[in-house]
Amino acid sequence: MVSFWLLHSAHTGTLRAKFANGRTWRTNARSGMKNSPKIAFIMDSLDGLSLKKDSTLAMIHAAQARNWQISYLGIDDLMLHEGVVHGLLQPLQLIGAFADSLDPELVDGAWYELGKEVLTPLADLDIIMMRKDPPFNMEYIYATYFLERAEAAGVLVVNRPQSLRDCNEKFFATAFPDLCPPLIVSRREDQLRAFQQQHKNVVFKPLDGMGGASIFRIIDGDANLGVILETLTDFGRQQIMGQLYLPEIADGDKRILMIDGEPVPYALARVPLAGEARGNLAAGAIGEGRPLTKRDRFIAEQVGPQLKARGLVFVGIDVIGDYLTEINVTCPTCVRELDAQFSLDIGGKLMDTIEAKLGANKHLAAH
Repeated sequence: MVSFWLLHSAHTGTLRAKFANGRTWRTNARSGMKNSPKIAFIMDSLDGLSLKKDSTLAMIHAAQARNWQISYLGIDDLMLHEGVVHGLLQPLQLIGAFADSLDPELVDGAWYELGKEVLTPLADLDIIMMRKDPPFNMEYIYATYFLERAEAAGVLVVNRPQSLRDCNEKFFATAFPDLCPPLIVSRREDQLRAFQQQHKNVVFKPLDGMGGASIFRIIDGDANLGVILETLTDFGRQQIMGQLYLPEIADGDKRILMIDGEPVPYALARVPLAGEARGNLAAGAIGEGRPLTKRDRFIAEQVGPQLKARGLVFVGIDVIGDYLTEINVTCPTCVRELDAQFSLDIGGKLMDTIEAKLGANKHLAAH
């Protein structure tokens, strides 16, 4: 017989059972909910996260505030075992003052607790959040195979595995040609040179890059054009994108977060450093929160239904001036910056949306 003790909090309405083996189970006494949702976050190492900026931490914080059962899962912890997809799950909990505020200034020592690894069928989970940072390589694609099996078993995977494969973050934007600047996708140097000669001031970038890496601005007469194209295309072996350079980048590359096809009402404009053409926080840009403009909302309205239809629940679209430039589906960021500047709770809104979807899925399954 397993021994345990119960603790009820009159303030939160939470009933907590701590078993002799250290495992904790919670339920919300006010709502009468038992077996709170089980959610796993596939993500990079916790110790490598930015405590100030990491968006996944905001989601974990929101799930913990709802008394959900949270697990950590590395991409290398996925496996197919005896015909069933499994993961080496570790129970995860934020602790200390950081658990309440997400304020990194209050961290003094450990800020999270991880339990022991347990080989668990992914079908035992209710929700899996795919929050692994790129690179989008074959290992990432293999992970979507595992997640697709979990999805077939009834697990809600955010974002949908097939759409993670189908929707390259740069190429997917071209599905909305009326919203995009003039562009080209090719691996042929002659075609890329012709595009530059036509538009004079352009940007070339890899299709699988992130954080502003390997983005080159080329102006007419630049003697480095040849070597840049050779490097980016690997001498004609890799597709790349060319875009008309948009001078509005000086006013910021706006990240608009979308939850189930609907935009958060504020964007984070990532303003490049002086003399820099890249509006990426990783490249030193400064994040300035701004209300969405009429054009921003129009772009979101055009893109939103397609995102929802594809099961892309949490997405970041990038807008420079009047143009859509990217649709980020793998691990969108900027949650913490917008939360801080506008007193939002984007992680909470996302978890509420996911919980509603989970309830709808269970209702459909029951009928």
